[in-house]
Amino acid sequence: VQLQASGGGLVQAGDSLRLSCAASVRTFSNYAMGWFRQAPGKDREFVAGISRSGGSIYYADSVKGRFTISRDNAENTVYLRMNSLKPEDTAIYYCAAKGGAYTSGPDNYKLYDYWGQGTLVTVSS
Repeated sequence: VQLQASGGGLVQAGDSLRLSCAASVRTFSNYAMGWFRQAPGKDREFVAGISRSGGSIYYADSVKGRFTISRDNAENTVYLRMNSLKPEDTAIYYCAAKGGAYTSGPDNYKLYDYWGQGTLVTVSS
């Protein structure tokens, strides 16, 4: 499984971005998907997760109400729509794939089997 994240960039506070993560895999719908981020000098942080069908969605409290995760299983792609961006959202954003259903909280990075290379989001104040 290969994951290619894209869509990052430099924006101003209050702007929006949409990240994409394209998966090279035969059956994308077999994988729960997550987005994590890592800011300079900080630990990796869970952002959002989505079940295989898209029926269950999870968010970190820090992004709830501003970010939206979605997936298109026909296009093998998961998205992260980010609205009302803040400087503290600045980080490298990674998508990750977990084979099968979530068996515990999606915020545990150890659950994920495959990771993309990351895309940098910089939010200026």
